[in-house]
Amino acid sequence: MDQVLFDYTRQDAAGESCTAHAWAKVPAPLTPDQRVALKARAAALLKAHNAVLVAHYYVDGDLQDLAWETGGIVSDSLEMARFGRDHAAQTLVVAGVRFMGESAKILSPEKRVLMPDLDATCSLDLGCPADEFAAFCDAHPDRQVVVYANTSAAVKARADWMVTSSCALDIVADLHAKGEKILWAPDRHLGRYIQEQTGADMLMWNGACIVHDEFKGLELDLLREQHPDAMILVHPESPKSVVEMAHVVGSTSALIKAVVEGTAKEYIVATDNGILHRMRQLAPGKTLIEAPTAGNAASCKSCAHCPWMAMNALQGIIDCLETGQGEIEVAEPVRGQAAGCIERMLDFVAAHKLKAAGMKSGIGAA
Repeated sequence: MDQVLFDYTRQDAAGESCTAHAWAKVPAPLTPDQRVALKARAAALLKAHNAVLVAHYYVDGDLQDLAWETGGIVSDSLEMARFGRDHAAQTLVVAGVRFMGESAKILSPEKRVLMPDLDATCSLDLGCPADEFAAFCDAHPDRQVVVYANTSAAVKARADWMVTSSCALDIVADLHAKGEKILWAPDRHLGRYIQEQTGADMLMWNGACIVHDEFKGLELDLLREQHPDAMILVHPESPKSVVEMAHVVGSTSALIKAVVEGTAKEYIVATDNGILHRMRQLAPGKTLIEAPTAGNAASCKSCAHCPWMAMNALQGIIDCLETGQGEIEVAEPVRGQAAGCIERMLDFVAAHKLKAAGMKSGIGAA
């Protein structure tokens, strides 16, 4: 059976998977007084419900600040998974997209997991339907199934390993060293990058993130001419032409680390622009430039920001805690089956003492 090519067309379908629907649900900007009042109310509710806020770097800056201020965390998906599992709070409020809430519930079935908006999804998740993916796996039983975190619980239940961009390279390199062949899903750009770095035998699903897939190599080259001393930071979900120009390729945590520790004054950042909030907080004296997502006469679905991440809001935090709406459930046996591949990743990371380091380092190199 040939590889199934399911090219993430569903982000433009009807309903919750439509980017227009997602952008329409993005809340209006708050006034300073509204921001203060809503943050205070959300903080009080988190405390009253023995809840902790677990937020991704791509959500609104107000949510990121609220997480830090109330004892929660803002992180990449690897640390979100670990933090939620290990925290004593019995209610986890996950500000991100649906697969992140599912991962939290998979690892902490005894806890209540709430999300500000259950419609917040991911093009990679949408582009890898569980039934089609299962058929793909069945056609290649000799391969270790490695799936990116950006997948549904049902897809994870079919996998041997889950990985994030912080640990994918190390895990695939280890499997390759043991002579394993890999079936990879769903992001083709990240898969290609890992294959090039490790030399592993990888059969890939054909999916992409609507944010990172829009970065343009030609336009980035033109921008680089305008800022010749800038360091270029790229998330590996980006196209090859963009990755090849990077000084640093890595996870969200790795890119933040590069800004904080780098000696350059300017940084061109090719990932979701939600990350700029934390970068500015940790490196206030440095100039951050968004990588280009479109050239002349081009259009983009994301403009460097995920519409589903943008749906998360302070009012959503309040609503889910006040009413219990937005609760994530993952039924057995899917939950138990999916837990295996996530726990295998976390055990590997702990055993190898991996941190949220880069994929391609060489800060200051061309």
